[in-house]
Amino acid sequence: MADGVIPVGRVLRASNRGFVVGCRVMQPDIPAFGSFVRAEGRAPETTIYGLIYDVVVQDDLFVRRFIIADPPEEVVRDQRENRQVPIEVSVLTVGYRESDHIFHAIPPQPPVTMDTLYQCSPEEVMAFTQRFDYFRLVLSRPEVPADDLLAASLQVAAVARPAQEREDFLVEAGRELARLLAGDLLRLDGLLKRLRSVDR
Repeated sequence: MADGVIPVGRVLRASNRGFVVGCRVMQPDIPAFGSFVRAEGRAPETTIYGLIYDVVVQDDLFVRRFIIADPPEEVVRDQRENRQVPIEVSVLTVGYRESDHIFHAIPPQPPVTMDTLYQCSPEEVMAFTQRFDYFRLVLSRPEVPADDLLAASLQVAAVARPAQEREDFLVEAGRELARLLAGDLLRLDGLLKRLRSVDR
């Protein structure tokens, strides 16, 4: 595994198809919609990969009372930075790795409760997105905003690559989407427009 990756939080509940992570406060970029993340699997040398598709700041009675009191800005800033704000991050499982082999499929077992979730390094993102088989897992899940999630994940994957490789990568991704969504041209058009808006 790459050094220096950022921990997102700890697993609260999990299934093979996805899991929810709790974290204390949001860092500027993590967790972010469409980010690639990973958790360790139960089997040795197994890593589970996922995409962040929802971030929820839980209702908090203290915050409600605090807001009514209309506190000064410096007090608000202190509460944001130092107080344990209840945040839940939902992750869609999109693959796993066993030893050196990456599979774009649902893993045999989910991560364990209280395991740490990490942001994937650019190298891990590049390795995972050498193929586009994970598209099917995202497109088949009605409970996630699949089109936006795919577009966001491809933006992350493009940025992980050298600048001269990004356009070719996005063109190949568009071709795969065209193959998968040949029967739904309206949806395909919307996705391709999102890809064209990606900063290359």
